[in-house]
Amino acid sequence: MSNEPRRATVPATEGLQGLDAESINRILEPLVEPLQAAVSQPTEVVLHDLQRIPNTVRAIAGVVTGRRIGDPPTDKLLERVAAGDLSHEVGYRSQLPDGRILQSTTIIYSDRDGRAAAALCLNTDVSAWVTLRSAMDRFVLGHEGVPTQAQASPAAKRPESGSERPNASEYFPHSVEELSERLIDAAISAVGVPPGEMRKEQKVQVVAELDRRGFFLIKQAAETAAAALGVTRFTIYNYLNEVNGTAEESA
Repeated sequence: MSNEPRRATVPATEGLQGLDAESINRILEPLVEPLQAAVSQPTEVVLHDLQRIPNTVRAIAGVVTGRRIGDPPTDKLLERVAAGDLSHEVGYRSQLPDGRILQSTTIIYSDRDGRAAAALCLNTDVSAWVTLRSAMDRFVLGHEGVPTQAQASPAAKRPESGSERPNASEYFPHSVEELSERLIDAAISAVGVPPGEMRKEQKVQVVAELDRRGFFLIKQAAETAAAALGVTRFTIYNYLNEVNGTAEESA
């Protein structure tokens, strides 16, 4: 058996320019498993086919977030696609509901027409390193030199169940329904008024927030939003027209 280290090369985004979305995904798909094996562990590598919203997970290797093929994108990735943000994000922090800390990287590939085609994502569980650093800080600095839980960064604290934190980290849904519920709850929370007490302008604000987050890229999103806000599907379309500057008088 060879002792040579395993290597996995990720194609540069410019190297795939001029290709259609399906060709880009076919090139990236066989790299998911060897890339996962080559990087530090525990790491999960995910390929999102951004032409298949909302079931974007096309390939996945490693078990960190518990997602499977056919699962939806994260809320953060969906928002970036909706905004046309095709930049890469390297080494950012996220937190899972069970308190584990992730260091994540997202590389977005665009097709020959400049549209988002694929996202190659790496999520490494660095919780053990965070715990080790905290222990080393206590050893070197003593308890007085280590920030208390109240002073610690929000990213290092376990979120309360069901709570929405300011600048909340990336959310890793396991179903389209879970993603939709998350986006609706976040949009309603941003407006700060329960749906049953909202005036029309507040419902328009919710629709605008959902649109910004990419919610309406999901199939049957208008029906889901209508049920949450207690209006009709056609009213949601009118609100969207109003948000996008093509409003007609809505009920």
